Amino acid sequence: MIEHLRDKGLGVGFTCRVLGLSESAYYARKKRPKSARRLRDEQLMPLIEQVHAESGGTYGVRRITRALRRKGVQVARCTVERLMAELGLEGVIRGQRRRTTVPEPSAPRPPDLVDRDFTASRPDQLWVADMTYVRTWTGWVYVAFVLDVFSRTIVGWQVANHMRTELPLNALEMALWRRRIKKDSGLIHHSDRGSQYVSIRYTERLEHEAAVASVGSKGDSYDCQSVRTGSRKDRVVPAVTV
Repeated sequence: MIEHLRDKGLGVGFTCRVLGLSESAYYARKKRPKSARRLRDEQLMPLIEQVHAESGGTYGVRRITRALRRKGVQVARCTVERLMAELGLEGVIRGQRRRTTVPEPSAPRPPDLVDRDFTASRPDQLWVADMTYVRTWTGWVYVAFVLDVFSRTIVGWQVANHMRTELPLNALEMALWRRRIKKDSGLIHHSDRGSQYVSIRYTERLEHEAAVASVGSKGDSYDCQSVRTGSRKDRVVPAVTV
């Protein structure tokens, strides 16, 4: 970031002061030799690109790892996955990609009250809701969850083999029951514009609990980096996994 801003015309000293970083540490890091891990990464990346290209762009992490091992290159699968993400490479996915956000253009949507500012000063001030999916031996499983931005705790969740409105609605019911939300709590409930979250049943449930609905754009109800890993400087809260 410092180098990016420097190219934009901002001085290194000014940028470090604004970001609360040490200018001397920045220059020391620039002079420091590359780590052994980074040197090995730079050796592996051309090999990964080569195998991926030879496969016609079809090989994923597992097949590239096996192909490298057949060539005598001992490498962990997690390393290949990390470097492929850095290189922007991915294999061919059989079947259609799963979609958890299916927008409904004709449905009225509440305004976006968050504007990508995922911070809260107290519990139950801002909740964010989203859905994801997990592949299992028996098929795809969908997970809906509600997360309290202040503590980064999953306060409600539900698992099902479908994406109907009942799935996120049951997660919301769990969150409301666990947190004992009162009418005058001032809670803001933020989600994306998926058809489940703007459905009549879901919005009526929020209105009944006096929670203010907020809807963002497609697929961005909550920022995984800023909410789960945490950007607050006063504490470190681990991510919660369902």
